[in-house]
Amino acid sequence: MKKKVGFIGWRGMVGSVLLKRMLEEKDFSYIKSIFFSTSQIGEKNPKFSNFFFPGFLKDAYNIEELKKLDIIITCQGSLYTQKVFPILRSSGWSGYWIDAASDLRMHKDSLIVLDPINSVNIKKAINNGIKTFVGGNCTVSLMMLALGGLFRQNLIEWVTFSTYQAASGAGSEYIKELLKQINFLNQYLSQKSTFSQSILKIEKNITSIIKNSNFPKKNFLIPLILNLIPWIDSSMLNGQSKEEWKMEAETNKILSKTNKKRILIDGTCVRVGSLRCHSQSFVIKLKKDINLSEVEKILENDNQWVQVIPNNKESSLQKLTPLSVTGTLNIPIGRLRKLSLGSKYLSAFTIGDQLLWGAAEPLRRMLKFLI
Repeated sequence: MKKKVGFIGWRGMVGSVLLKRMLEEKDFSYIKSIFFSTSQIGEKNPKFSNFFFPGFLKDAYNIEELKKLDIIITCQGSLYTQKVFPILRSSGWSGYWIDAASDLRMHKDSLIVLDPINSVNIKKAINNGIKTFVGGNCTVSLMMLALGGLFRQNLIEWVTFSTYQAASGAGSEYIKELLKQINFLNQYLSQKSTFSQSILKIEKNITSIIKNSNFPKKNFLIPLILNLIPWIDSSMLNGQSKEEWKMEAETNKILSKTNKKRILIDGTCVRVGSLRCHSQSFVIKLKKDINLSEVEKILENDNQWVQVIPNNKESSLQKLTPLSVTGTLNIPIGRLRKLSLGSKYLSAFTIGDQLLWGAAEPLRRMLKFLI
């Protein structure tokens, strides 16, 4: 008998990508899918290309309807999880909850899922009665896939990082705002007289326009176009942003590391003006000196999605950019070299689509474990 799976938050960016991937992989043939909504209850179920889901949208806040489900997948966000999850569990529901939001990641009765890295732990958790599974932070998941071989062979002493995170990592409204910023600036750039001016005059005018109080920046708080934002998420007491804190906390939970064996991971998370895909630069302290060619083999042989990119200009420009990766499951890693700091110090640069491996794909694959 097919398991009854409820989908909540399927209209958003992550949810839309999740459904697209499930259709591509024919996952819906293995389940009975029920769609829920927080705002359009009673309307027809979604239609994707030639694939139509019969039926009507149910109320995502109706606990009695949710209790009928074997599995719930939610991409609705933190507020929904905070409101519904505790009530649903208190009602006696013992089904599986698969969540894209961060709220339950560090909960003692949940498991962060990234099966190319922790499939053994996922199977153990299911056998041990764990019912709550959560997708990891996007940058954490992309880092762990890229460096998977080094993590798996316990070769990393510590990592420091700098991230370059796309606007879409903040949500659909932030992408729209970035596009509004482009449109606002284009009103000046599209004037015929603009490019007849000196470049310093153009630069001065553009800066003035971006700093104008009418410039759209409601969500980002400051302009992102032709700029960057050196802070993502809320503040922690130690001076980190929460996004930076997640890198070490979630990585070690995924690896099931105890406090004594924790891998130290810290750095700076930055928002940049790309539409999609997160990039990350690493300095890695290895536990022992390993030949660079051996490092490349360890990385590339760990999982089928990692691709080691030769450390030269042409390959880097062609294969290590957001545009080269967007919409794919590929995790290229390049700029690999030993640093002048010493033979145990490794530099690396990686990139991945944060809406796929960074969000939707681990949820889709977790569902496959349960069905």
